[in-house]
Amino acid sequence: MLLWRPPGVYRPQEDTWLIAEALAGAGMPRGGRVLDVCTGTGAVAIAAGLAGAGHVTAVDLSRRAVAATWVNARLRGLPVRVRRGDFGDLVGSDEFDVITANPPYVPSPSTPERGRARAWDAGPRGRSVLDRLCSVMPLLLAAKGMGLIVHSTLCDSDVTLRQLRGGGLKASVVARRTVPFGPVMRQRAGWLARRDLIADGQEHEELVVIRADAA
Repeated sequence: MLLWRPPGVYRPQEDTWLIAEALAGAGMPRGGRVLDVCTGTGAVAIAAGLAGAGHVTAVDLSRRAVAATWVNARLRGLPVRVRRGDFGDLVGSDEFDVITANPPYVPSPSTPERGRARAWDAGPRGRSVLDRLCSVMPLLLAAKGMGLIVHSTLCDSDVTLRQLRGGGLKASVVARRTVPFGPVMRQRAGWLARRDLIADGQEHEELVVIRADAA
């Protein structure tokens, strides 16, 4: 998928394509309402639109990501509604049949409030966005709705499963893929090893897609 990506916007890569594949195989309802969280270039939002979603909303904190998503959707003639802001702002105002999310999840010494690292850095446990997402997802899903979240097992997928189940959702891992470390992970390998998040000399991580279903 060719996408316009301005500087500072997250480049679609293995995690993007893994969740897009999971969405394609998940049986998305025709004409369903879809929310794509942390949309970046809008790759997954566009995949949802091409798969037959009736309404797609894409949300990101980055102005550049919002612009990229708007352009990429319009180039394909897809009526994606793009919003700049936090996904939590939608609670109480809308519900969705499908929620997709590729949030920041790389463990980092701090959580940036601005700059391009905000697209991947997520605090010491890699869960600064994931924890909020797990608590908010049950409030945004419509009855019988489905959520898909992709992240690295470095952030502990068992925690994600427990949090989603604690919110009343059925949750399970539906896809896995082992991938080589990218530039950020390679540069941070020493820090990650000192925190026992990876083994000395480790050069790969496992990505997972977790599906959550509302009753």
